[in-house]
Order: sequence, then structure tokens, then C-alpha cells
Amino acid sequence: MIESQVKPETISAPNEKIQLGKYRWTILSLVFFATTINYLDRQVISLLKDDYLAPMFHWSETDYANIVVVFQIAYALGMLGVGWVIDKIGTKLGYALALAVWSVAAICHSAARNTLGFMAARATLGVSESGNFPAAIKTVAEWFPKKERALAAGLFNSGSNVGAIIAPLTVPLIALAWGWQWAFIITGAIGLIWLFFWLAVYEIPAKHKKLSKAEFDYINSDKESIEENNHFQEKVSWFNLLTFRQTWAYFIGKFLTDPVWWFYLFWLPSFLNKQYHMTKTDLALPIALVYTMTTVGSIYGGWLSGSFIKKGWPVYKARMTAMLIFAFCVTPVIFAQYLGQFSPWYAILIIGLAASAHQAWSANIFTTASDMFPRKAVASVTGIGGMAGAVGGILIAKLAGALLDYYKALGNINTGYFVMFIVCGSAYLLAWVIFNILAPKMKQVNLN
Repeated sequence: MIESQVKPETISAPNEKIQLGKYRWTILSLVFFATTINYLDRQVISLLKDDYLAPMFHWSETDYANIVVVFQIAYALGMLGVGWVIDKIGTKLGYALALAVWSVAAICHSAARNTLGFMAARATLGVSESGNFPAAIKTVAEWFPKKERALAAGLFNSGSNVGAIIAPLTVPLIALAWGWQWAFIITGAIGLIWLFFWLAVYEIPAKHKKLSKAEFDYINSDKESIEENNHFQEKVSWFNLLTFRQTWAYFIGKFLTDPVWWFYLFWLPSFLNKQYHMTKTDLALPIALVYTMTTVGSIYGGWLSGSFIKKGWPVYKARMTAMLIFAFCVTPVIFAQYLGQFSPWYAILIIGLAASAHQAWSANIFTTASDMFPRKAVASVTGIGGMAGAVGGILIAKLAGALLDYYKALGNINTGYFVMFIVCGSAYLLAWVIFNILAPKMKQVNLN
């Protein structure tokens, strides 16, 4: 085990910066690729639905909706326990187990022969994919000091946007060349390749042989880190975590804002089609633009609060200021349809700004879990918040479906989308206010 003998403040001295290693960024690159694979695997079925799966298996829209809901319910249920499991067995084994299972589940879609078979594959995929973000946030908490955690979270979270861009560019081509089964097999197999590198490279900093002493000291330069390391192997129950207001602040923040991302993910193509009559071919460029913008937002969001901390701001002030800025950046989405009257591209850019601000917000709210809780509880808290976000995703899907069906029957579906954009535009300010009421100054929880 590496023991710290250098005072944390000497790490920031100019002559020490040259000696500081960068191995933590190698670890982060693995988390980025895992997140990319996570989103790639979950999107394959939607890209094959219309041209291959629905005609072959005679799916109605209700059949497909049921398959989507099965994934979302399994994802939410997985979040109930996956964080606790990762905290219990450790990041290395926990992340490896989650990705191995979801990769196999993704491949097993190719063997499905009816709707029930796809439901079983999607349920397994949902439960196992729920492990990605708790494991990723725990990895960041283990490998980065607080001033870099939001940037690290923003960087790995941008993998979700990259996955959303790569999927429509590759999956249809694979299906066209070799058949729809190979689209599931190839994308699923990529995760098994990642698994080899993860097991070969990852270990916690205190046990990693390739980590320099200077970088280890830098990672543990926060004043809470030494005490956290001393109690790192202790486990924390969910019941204990739910007694803290900080847990509920994180829970409600994720419950209110995660569903907005699900809405963009599942309804953006339909909105552009219904509002501006864009065909499947027309949609490729607008969707790619939106997700490219979200990649920039994810990274910038993490950088901004980190830059505040480096200027000497308290962690809570840096996080909350950044989150408030991004909450305001979301609100213009309410006017997307109005601006779209002049050009569809105005609406696309406004939605892109909102989706980008969501990812910037996410980079920071993810990091508040490791700001407020010791490392031994980070995956559990992240899992609690992820479950809340998944439940919110189910509810917003039901809300969107009911509203859009209602206004469609009245011959004015665009009003339904306007109501949904009001919901999306106001969720973040509400979440920010509640978060600050429940966890003012983001006081560190003492679990010892």
C-alpha cells in the first residue's frame, strides 16, 4: 500500500506539477468507453425496429412500447441494489460483472424469436446496465480529488452522447451487410473486449503498482481522503443512507431532471417528424448535431465547477453556481416551437442547448454524491439516485404518451409537445431549489 508522506499543498507547487502523473486519466478513458458501450447497446433495438424487427415479429406499437417499458422497469429495479453490490464487492469486480452480463444480454437479443424473448433480453440488459453509472461515479471518487471530479464525470458521461451518435451510423450498416442478428452480436461483443482491458488495468489507487507516489498524494489531497481510506472497507446500509437529507436531495434532483433526458432520447425524432415533417433521412443531421452539442456541454459542465474550485471557491458554492447556470440554460427550450416557426434549425439548436445543459447539470449532480458522502457509500447513493431517475423516466414516458395522444385526438399534437417542453424547461430550477433546501452547503455526511 502506498503511504502519503507529501503534504497535499506541495502538489500544487510549480515544480511538483511536472512530476505529477496522469494515470488517473487512463482509468477514466476506460470508464468513458464503458459508458459509450452502455448507450450503444441500449439503442440497437430502436434502430432495427421499423425496418427489421417490427415487420418480422409483427409488433404493434403497443408491443414495442411494452418492450421499452420492460427495460426501464428493470433498469429502475436494478438501481435498487446494484450500487450496494458494487460498494460491497468493490469497483473492479462490480464494474466487470455488470458489463459482462449486459454484453451477454445484448448478444442474446440475436437469439430472440418472439416478443417475449426480446422482453427477457431487455430485462436482463436493463438490470445489468444499471451498474454503469454507480460504478463509474465510484471510480471517479476513488481516482480523482474533488476539484477534478466534475470534469472527470463530464468526460465519462460524454460517452453516452458518443454512443448515441455512433449507434445510428453503424447499426443500420451492420444489419444491411450481415443481418439484424449481427448488429446485436457485434455491439455486444465490444463490451467483452473492454472487459479484458478493465481487468488488466484497474485497481484502486492504494494498490496500483503503476501509480506514482506524487499522483497518489494528489488524488488524496482532499482533507477528508485520509479518513475515508481508513474506513474504506466498511459497508453502509441503504436504510442508514435514507436517514440523511443529503440522500434525499440527490434523489429528488435525479428524479426531476433525469426524465428530461429520456424524453429527448425517445421523442426528439418524433417531434421533428410531427412538427416539421422530417423524414428518416432528414433526421440524421439534426440528431447528430444535438448529441454533438451535448458532448460539449458534458465536458464544459464538469470543467466549469472545477475551475471555480481551483479559484478557491468552496465546493458547494462551485457546484451550486454551475448547476444554477445550467438550469437557466435549459429554460429557453420552452420557446423551441415558437422559434421553429422561423426555421426548424432554430428549434433544433434550442433543444440542443437544453440537452447540452442537461449533460452539464448531470456532470455536477453526479459529483455531489462523492462531495457529500465518503467513498464507501458513493455507489450506493448513486444507485439510489439512478433508481429515482429511472422511475421518473417511466413516469415522463407515460405523461408524454397520454398528453400527445390527447392532443393528437384533438388535431393539435403540437400543443402536447409545448406542455412537455414547459415541464422540461422548469424541472431544473425546481430541482436546484429543493436540493439547496435539503442540503444547504452540501455538508459532508459522517458515516463512521
